[in-house]
Amino acid sequence: MSLPDPNVIIENRSLEEKFDPEMRFRPLPPGTAWLVAGMLLALSFFHYYTAGFGLLREATHRGIHMAFVLGLIFLVFSAFKDDQNRIAPSGWWRPGSISLVDWALAVAAAVASLYVPWIFNELAFRVGNPSAIDVLMGTILIVVLLEATRRSVGWPLPVISIGVMLYAYFGPSMPGILQHPGASWSNIVNHLYLTSQGIYGIALGVVATYVFHYVLFGVLATRVGLGKLFIDLATVVAGRYAGGPAKVSIFGSALFGMISGSSIANTVTVGSLTIPAMIRVGYQRHFAAAVESAASTGGQITPPIMGAAAFLMVEFLNVSYQTVILAALVPASMHFFGVFMQVHLEAKRAGLKGLPPEEMPSAVKVIREGWQTIMPLAVLLIVLFSGFTPYLAAFWGITACLVVGASRVPAVTMGFLAAVIAGIAAGVLTQLVFSGPLLGFVLALLVYTYIKTDAGKALVLDLVDAFVVGAKYAIGVGAAAATVGIIVGIVTLTGVGFKISFIVTSFAAQIAQTFVDVLPVWLVDMKALTLFFTLLMTAVVCILLGCGVPTTANYIIMVTVAAPALGLLGVQPLVAHFFVFYYGVLADITPPVALAAYAGASMAGADPFKTGNTAFRLGLGKALVPFVFVYGPAMLLVTPEFTWPSFFLVVAGALVGILFLSAAFAGYALTRLQTWERWLISIASLPIIAPDPLTTLIGLALASPVILSQILKARSEPAPRPA
Repeated sequence: MSLPDPNVIIENRSLEEKFDPEMRFRPLPPGTAWLVAGMLLALSFFHYYTAGFGLLREATHRGIHMAFVLGLIFLVFSAFKDDQNRIAPSGWWRPGSISLVDWALAVAAAVASLYVPWIFNELAFRVGNPSAIDVLMGTILIVVLLEATRRSVGWPLPVISIGVMLYAYFGPSMPGILQHPGASWSNIVNHLYLTSQGIYGIALGVVATYVFHYVLFGVLATRVGLGKLFIDLATVVAGRYAGGPAKVSIFGSALFGMISGSSIANTVTVGSLTIPAMIRVGYQRHFAAAVESAASTGGQITPPIMGAAAFLMVEFLNVSYQTVILAALVPASMHFFGVFMQVHLEAKRAGLKGLPPEEMPSAVKVIREGWQTIMPLAVLLIVLFSGFTPYLAAFWGITACLVVGASRVPAVTMGFLAAVIAGIAAGVLTQLVFSGPLLGFVLALLVYTYIKTDAGKALVLDLVDAFVVGAKYAIGVGAAAATVGIIVGIVTLTGVGFKISFIVTSFAAQIAQTFVDVLPVWLVDMKALTLFFTLLMTAVVCILLGCGVPTTANYIIMVTVAAPALGLLGVQPLVAHFFVFYYGVLADITPPVALAAYAGASMAGADPFKTGNTAFRLGLGKALVPFVFVYGPAMLLVTPEFTWPSFFLVVAGALVGILFLSAAFAGYALTRLQTWERWLISIASLPIIAPDPLTTLIGLALASPVILSQILKARSEPAPRPA
């Protein structure tokens, strides 16, 4: 195995830190850096060990996780942006270049986080009747949690949390339906701190139990070469065709998204190779950046990782992880299909070529050199779909990364895979008698690799560094999840979620009534219109909230507040969860805060706002598909409405509609589209996408003049010449 290019890793990290608040780490002097690295390594090993050998008691596991996460944030993230680009001078007031205030906050965070597990045996007698020390510790944790979240993910989430706490406290002063009896500070702290409905709730539990492990797996899988294999395979498949690098970007981002789960990380990793190639073959700079960022947002909706949302759905909906993965398959494919068709038609319109033969990798060479790197993902999926827990699957996937990283001997790689499959078949995968000797072998392999050569030593150190980096990448989402617990806790304490749902549905009904009053009765349906406007308002709020709040936090907030509104209108919980999740992800390419698009623009030297607008247009399939699976739940495969005829009707309509809309945006179908053709085919695409046979036929009838015109012109016009 060859080491990753250090220059590429450093460049990618700097871009991620520039555009992702969760990765803006402050520089530290060597001594402090080693101390912090040791703590990050301990956090990774804690989660790795418990995933394989059993989780601790719920409160203890979450408390230890949060103590590490919050404590590390005060050491890793500076209080002010000015301190992010330089090592602060040391002194008695700043030991190790970290101020005494930050050290004190780190200690306070750790103590307050561990207090609840410490008093756990007495907790049943203290919930509802907190002592003065309980309120003090809870207040400390809330304060340090808000500050840690501000440093790691920005202001919006803490501001929202403070707002909802003020709402809980000043309930009697609220207007109209929002009024409630109010709660004292002691009651607020009791609910948020001592119960599982607040900070120590589902959101923190999912991050501590699932998300951390998959972030770590993604970093390790990338380090051992799986990301490079995906990009090379995408180049082999699509590189030679019209606009080849753009299609490589789409396929590569789809594959890399399986292990990344991050829009920005996906953009800078895949884009470092594809964006320059797209510009080189003739794409405009802003379009090249937009293609990569639009494709990369698919990383959060592509199974099996899907950021943190998949694991949260498992807990919220009480369904299996396999159910969520199956439900995500077709909608994710629709997103990539929409981006692909716009890229393809843009290339045909401009007459762009693919990569020259000398830049095309050999398929045989790519597979021969990289096939073993697929083994960790194969192990993860085999364990997962054998009915084991997601964290156990991540444990064996991480272990497989260590095997591949330490050895590229086919017999060793395949032997490990065979051993895992045998352990599953024999029913001993979770038993120490099986895992102990196998892990002992992996450890011996790492030691042998380390002492064998200098190259082997570098390989093992790179794997250790991946454990450190994986933990560093995960602490921001850990703080955000705990802070979202405040919002969820206040919603359950005050019941404001159902009040907001009532307000939203009532307002949507008023808008719907306006249309019912002016349109023919046979053309409109009051219930359908109310649902449509509720979905529209929910989508807008998701996008706006996503402009300043991480996707995971956005999803939890909207599920807590908006999903009940959709439920009142008959939308199934799984469908409602997917709807708000998709629109939360869309914020990454929606101006004015399109972070993935801005990262791509920086790499391409393009105008950020223009890139964001183009990326949103390219990702329009993702914006339309959620409406499709609300009205046609069969698309999600696992809903009660699923039948093969209904599934094919919904999917075929969506594919044709997205194809027509892509042609309208690109200005090209079989030949260049005239203005009237673009408008007509745009209008026709919407009823075609709607999952109803009658509307689909109406849409096709509207589009038929354009189809006929294009066929006739294609027969008479020569193909466009290369630009």
